Amino acid sequence: MSVHFSSAKHDWTTPVDLFHRLDRVYQFDLDVASSEENALCKRFFTEADNGIAQSWADSRVWCNPPYGRSIGVWTRKAAQEAERAVLIVMLVPARTDTSWWHDAVKTARVEYIKGRLKFGNSKNSAPFPSALLYWNC
Repeated sequence: MSVHFSSAKHDWTTPVDLFHRLDRVYQFDLDVASSEENALCKRFFTEADNGIAQSWADSRVWCNPPYGRSIGVWTRKAAQEAERAVLIVMLVPARTDTSWWHDAVKTARVEYIKGRLKFGNSKNSAPFPSALLYWNC
């Protein structure tokens, strides 16, 4: 089975055009789930920094979390940090059949993305629909 269609792939690099469109509006200053190579803000947390363990206070947060089993931890963290952060925008798979999704949409505003995104430099679209979750926007 191709990794593209399994749960083996968790790090979907943010589509840069989507980020820039949102950044023009929200002026993000912290990318909380990135790598040195794909960070989209001057301030960022890598896996080694553990963005879940860090404070997002007083920040304009961009988050494209790992899409594995820990995604619910990221959405819960966003809901908690919304009390201290200026704003949080999170790109997630639109998994309306999961409990983490239903918990997240209780506190976040949802924007469904039309069509399927192409992540990173992929030639193919993702095998799942995506959505943006907004806190304090």
